[in-house]
Amino acid sequence: MRTVVERELELTLVLSPERSVPVPARVVYRTDDPFAVHITFHIGSDSPVNWSFSRELLVEGVFRPSGHGDVRIWPTKVEGRSVICLALNSPDGSALLEVPSSPVAAWLERTLRVVPPGTEHEQLGMDDELSRLLAPSTLDDLWPHGGWPGDDTPEAGA
Repeated sequence: MRTVVERELELTLVLSPERSVPVPARVVYRTDDPFAVHITFHIGSDSPVNWSFSRELLVEGVFRPSGHGDVRIWPTKVEGRSVICLALNSPDGSALLEVPSSPVAAWLERTLRVVPPGTEHEQLGMDDELSRLLAPSTLDDLWPHGGWPGDDTPEAGA
């Protein structure tokens, strides 16, 4: 059964130390993609922006700086408020966003209750699929009915 944990948030896009703009976003966690979190910015607009990255990266970023390259996350204080900074880099540009820590931490806690850390692989059903693929089968299952094509001559030395 697939479970979805989502929440709408208002992040702040930092344009400069003096200027920022609000950016509505939706964070989504799905049990059918248990290692990732998905964020859609500009929800309800004609051109939403989607980002996906590791849930583990976000969990770490709530407590300490984490990530490198395209996605970096770290906790900080802004005007006495606890916030999480999210730096995103792509070939199309870069963005620095801030979001209050409490709603992100509460949302993450919900995802961790649905799929505890270390159990993500169980959601993928890989163990069941591997068991099916590696299950012993009878020779009849492996041998094509009617023999192999071109198998109308006796084997040499038989």
